Amino acid sequence: MAAGSGPAGVTLRSMNGTDIPAVHTLECRLFPVDAWPLQMFHDELAQAQTRHYLVAEAAGEIVGYAGLMCIEPIADVQTIAVVPECEGRGIGSALLAELIAESRRRHAADVLLEVRADNPRAQDLYRRFGFEQIHIRPRYYRDGVDALIMRLQLQDASPTPVPAAPDATPDHLPATEADTP
Repeated sequence: MAAGSGPAGVTLRSMNGTDIPAVHTLECRLFPVDAWPLQMFHDELAQAQTRHYLVAEAAGEIVGYAGLMCIEPIADVQTIAVVPECEGRGIGSALLAELIAESRRRHAADVLLEVRADNPRAQDLYRRFGFEQIHIRPRYYRDGVDALIMRLQLQDASPTPVPAAPDATPDHLPATEADTP
């Protein structure tokens, strides 16, 4: 994805290696218990065949990021985050919409994600995009909180959802269960 327009004053673009230090700093700030190690971001970007990572910039600073793994026919949201001071501006919605669009471009039939059971704002965001809860992973997160597994079936999905409420701050979604004991 080339640089694109997000919500007012926000640009979405593909994440690159020079973004990793800033993204990792945000990762540690936003998800102190479940933060990915720095090397994981390098590893993810190195797998361009199956990965798609974005950053959202405002006033020259990264204010959000998101990542997708797609191995046809399944796409999986790996991570999505927005800094708290920029919540409610549609950044999370814009990032999620781009991940869904990329899933379609890669011919995925379904998009999956995990979200903390104690984060109703993120759950509401995902439901506005057509995601439905399909399972629970007990004690998935390091602090013992359950993960709700949600799925969007792309053949039935509307391409341009209209958010009904202020943007939520979605959860960081670990890449594998092994990464979050």
